[in-house]
Amino acid sequence: MIILLISALLGVALLALEIFKLRSWMMPLMLISFMAILAGTAIQWGLAENIMNQNMISMDAFALKGISILTILAAFWLVTQHKNIQATGNSSDLYALIAFSFCGALLMTNFTNLVMLFLAIEILSIPLYVLAASKRGDQLSNESGFKYFLLGSVASSILLFGIALIYGATASFDLYTIHHFMATQNTHPWIMVGLVMMLVGFAFKISAAPFHFWAPDVYQGAPTPITGWMATVVKGAAIIGMFRLFAGAFEGAMSTFAGIIAIMVTLTLIIANGMATLQHNVKRMLAFSGISHAGFLLSTLLIPGFASQALMFYILGYGIASLIAFTIMQNVGSQIGEELHAFEGLAKKSPFSAAMMTIALLSMAGIPPLAGFFGKYYIISGLMGHYTWLTIIMVLTSVVGMYYYLKVIFVMYGKSENGASYTENGKLYPILGAIALLTLFAFSAFI
Repeated sequence: MIILLISALLGVALLALEIFKLRSWMMPLMLISFMAILAGTAIQWGLAENIMNQNMISMDAFALKGISILTILAAFWLVTQHKNIQATGNSSDLYALIAFSFCGALLMTNFTNLVMLFLAIEILSIPLYVLAASKRGDQLSNESGFKYFLLGSVASSILLFGIALIYGATASFDLYTIHHFMATQNTHPWIMVGLVMMLVGFAFKISAAPFHFWAPDVYQGAPTPITGWMATVVKGAAIIGMFRLFAGAFEGAMSTFAGIIAIMVTLTLIIANGMATLQHNVKRMLAFSGISHAGFLLSTLLIPGFASQALMFYILGYGIASLIAFTIMQNVGSQIGEELHAFEGLAKKSPFSAAMMTIALLSMAGIPPLAGFFGKYYIISGLMGHYTWLTIIMVLTSVVGMYYYLKVIFVMYGKSENGASYTENGKLYPILGAIALLTLFAFSAFI
């Protein structure tokens, strides 16, 4: 419970610092809070295997592992993007919104009640609507925030309607009661309709096809640091919450919905990778890349026994690679542009930035021995023999993905150069270097 209190009070504390004109304390306070949360998870792990709090949350091993991963990603995001946030001039508001969104992300890992689930989703999402439109003088940012708010509200409404139908059938919001009910009556018509609506709501949150259409526009229009937050912490929290719900309370109905999820994964992989090859804007290409990775994450629900270890590993590996990519994207985009030609000759101007971007892209492409390869390997090996046709699609679309990832790398190391000047942020060398090294390991502690 202390973990959640730290995350909940962090946003309030940041607003208080603004009142007392102590903006310089905000970044250190956030970093200290993240470290305290990590320490809290380690202590909690040693105290008890499962601690229930008022039948609303459960600090079990799955929740603690999810909290640790999301906190690590949040801390990495903070140290790489805090200068960009401070440069906006309204850092106090942005930091507070990020903190409130982070609180919702942590709640997504440990809810045991559908009411708490909906509260977590709204706490996670509402700050994002503002953050996406936080670049007030930019028309694309305003459009991004409006689209995200409008479509996100519709998705939340559908999800809430599904929760109401589940409650109408089971007379309970408690996940354990719902699990017991579905073990014997998983074909109840209200259950079926409710599950479909909740699946649609979650598919929007994780940007899985055919409910992905908002992601490219929102990711491209939002400020790049915010896009990085959405692509890592927010996406990770949403898929962890979905896994906890469908692999837990809805386990008895998964045999009925496995075919639907498999089709969604297939559509997500084909559409995302196909569209990514057509993009000339690197930021938009990374958005479609994130959609394709959502397909891999969603497929963990199809693995017999539900592979939570593979899910956590993939979230961490993909999240770290994305943070590196969006950090370089921010530096290049703010000085030259976000189009592919902006990266021409980057290796000559900044060998370090080009090397970091290359590591990130190769990891997302699934090239060994980087973490992205092991993430895809664990998921594909878990599906082999059960969904062989789907694993073939995964391999083929990964090959397509290599094309657009390598396209950026070839442009960076090509002979042509766009002529624009580029100033590298040398202070990020040790930070990005340390983060990049993590993509070389299998994160065995989480497997």
